[in-house]
Amino acid sequence: MSVTLSIAVPGDHIAISTNPATEPFWQAARERRLTACQCGSCGAFRMPPTPFCPKCQSKQLQWPTLPGTATIYSYVVCTRSPYPDVADFVYVPIVVDLDGAPGTRLVSNLVGVDPATVAIGQRVQVEWNPIQDGWLLPVFRLAD
Repeated sequence: MSVTLSIAVPGDHIAISTNPATEPFWQAARERRLTACQCGSCGAFRMPPTPFCPKCQSKQLQWPTLPGTATIYSYVVCTRSPYPDVADFVYVPIVVDLDGAPGTRLVSNLVGVDPATVAIGQRVQVEWNPIQDGWLLPVFRLAD
């Protein structure tokens, strides 16, 4: 019996738009670097990025490169395509706690895994999925 592994949502169906608060994240992704918004005053991380720190109200931002590893916080297994023009496929949306950015979570997809083996607390590593307009979307694979 063959196992169907999870895949990323087809990149040709994903378009993003940037704004001054999110562009550094997407530019880092183009360079295959995972980052998160960090307050330049108090050091608090936040995702999604916002122009003001919710803790100290500072406008100072920095975008440190993170290790690219994370822990699965939550997940769901989907077996139907969200697009009417794409045949059904298996994908696993996840929420991860990002290493190197305490308290920061990111919504993504888990790829290349038997969905029956996914569990909260598993370690994952970032990979990059091409999407529209030359951008790259961070997705995750189980860490070795």
